[in-house]
Amino acid sequence: MSNSGKLNSSSSELDLDRPNLEDYLPSGTSIQQEPHGKLRLRDLLDISPTLTEAAGAIIDDSFTRCFKSNPPEPWNWNVYLFPLWCFGVVVRYFILFPARVLVLTIGWIIFLSSFIPVHFLLKGHDKLRKNLERLLVELICSFFVASWTGVVKYHGPRPSMRPKQVFVANHTSMIDFIILEQMTAFAVIMQKHPGWVGLLQSTILESVGCIWFNRSEAKDREIVAKKLREHVIGADNNPLLIFPEGTCVNNHYTVMFKKGAFELGCSVCPVAIKYNKIFVDAFWNSKKQSFTMHLLQLMTSWAVVCDVWYLEPQNIRPGETPIEFAERVREIISVRAGLKMVPWDGYLKYSRPSPKHRERKQQCFAESMLRLLEEK
Repeated sequence: MSNSGKLNSSSSELDLDRPNLEDYLPSGTSIQQEPHGKLRLRDLLDISPTLTEAAGAIIDDSFTRCFKSNPPEPWNWNVYLFPLWCFGVVVRYFILFPARVLVLTIGWIIFLSSFIPVHFLLKGHDKLRKNLERLLVELICSFFVASWTGVVKYHGPRPSMRPKQVFVANHTSMIDFIILEQMTAFAVIMQKHPGWVGLLQSTILESVGCIWFNRSEAKDREIVAKKLREHVIGADNNPLLIFPEGTCVNNHYTVMFKKGAFELGCSVCPVAIKYNKIFVDAFWNSKKQSFTMHLLQLMTSWAVVCDVWYLEPQNIRPGETPIEFAERVREIISVRAGLKMVPWDGYLKYSRPSPKHRERKQQCFAESMLRLLEEK
């Protein structure tokens, strides 16, 4: 076959793959091309709403995918495996769950009977009281992990108490804090929660230097930033742990890191957390599930399996901005945990853009497409 024949055949194959714009237009609308094969401006404006709507759908799907739990494929709906699944339900709910509740109850009894005397009777011995409270918080977190039959593998050196350092980790659930806390009593920066979780935050966890904020209060940002700077300076303070994503992501992606932890002028120690979904999905969708129900889901599963990597400390480079520093650390964590980086702000999960903002973005997209097509 001659070269011209090959070119003709390849061009015809490309024509088959090229999308037909007529298919995306409303019925009765067609595109007429200029003699030189260029679209008229009027024709392009006719299809720009369709293009912007399609782009908006793609963007929205890419964003919401970060906050969706992906249920596993059903495996038990056949005559061979269904009886085995029923047996597993009996074991998990009627044998393992009561045993785990008993373990957690014993843990709380031991913790409270020790923490209350230490907290109130050793007020004149601050250093001894802090050390004991730190050990007791690690103990109760260990009981929590045991109540899920947690199988946690820690990689790397155990975090130590040193000034001018901050630990940052990807965030899948509030149990991230519990899993890390059982190894080292971190002071954590976390959203203030209602109910019994909020009660624990305002009483027990404040003893290890934890700092809480309310996402809806703008003035909390300044207060938290000041407390962060004061905390990292103190040599006797517990290591500071921050989840810079600001929200729980489904352990398949990482969203943009907030720059607050990266402009403190100290070393940043990345921590990568990766859960194995073989027994349970550890992602907590706080908009659809309370933390109590999330714990119930974990306690009625076979086990919670995860890996934790304490990675090499990072420092800001000359000429590097805090945002670039944050992205570099996010990439280190994502690569180690096998997570995909996406360019989204996690706060959009709680406050979606206004219709005017979306319309303005769609108009910018249409204008850019117009310029692109006019250049061709």
